Amino acid sequence: MAVAESTPNVAPVKKGVSRRWVVILLVILLLVSAAGGYALFALHKESRQAGASTQVDDKSAAKAKAPELYLALEPAFVVNFRNEESMSYLQVGVTLMSHDATAIQAAKDADPVIRNALVLLFSSQDGAEISSTDGKQKLQAKALAAVQKIVADKLGKPGIDALYFTSFVMQ
Repeated sequence: MAVAESTPNVAPVKKGVSRRWVVILLVILLLVSAAGGYALFALHKESRQAGASTQVDDKSAAKAKAPELYLALEPAFVVNFRNEESMSYLQVGVTLMSHDATAIQAAKDADPVIRNALVLLFSSQDGAEISSTDGKQKLQAKALAAVQKIVADKLGKPGIDALYFTSFVMQ
């Protein structure tokens, strides 16, 4: 007797359709992976920039939050200065401002040096020049630079943020 070969009733697999689905799924998986990678990169970059700006903001905020400290240089400066016709007198009240307590202390410690520099500066002025607002502002800038240099020699940084004339009398 002849043995009949029996074949199971299995439907033939269409190779084109299954390969197409595999390729489509791989493309989708690749796109999702790329989008996820880009999102992680963008978030990481943003967090680094936020961290860097936070550090800069923290430093400037700390300086801005620091209270203004004032040091009045007493007594007021009284000097002779050149005038067109004769010698005249100048009396100037000076106050220093800083946000750094160590700079104020350095200015206190260097008071004789600062006073000497300012006396020399004030007495070398011409009366016609410092009688105008512009001349007073220029003198103020020179005085601030002189004080900052003296404080910087002690601290390694200028430290003094502003110099104010609290009185200014010419005679």
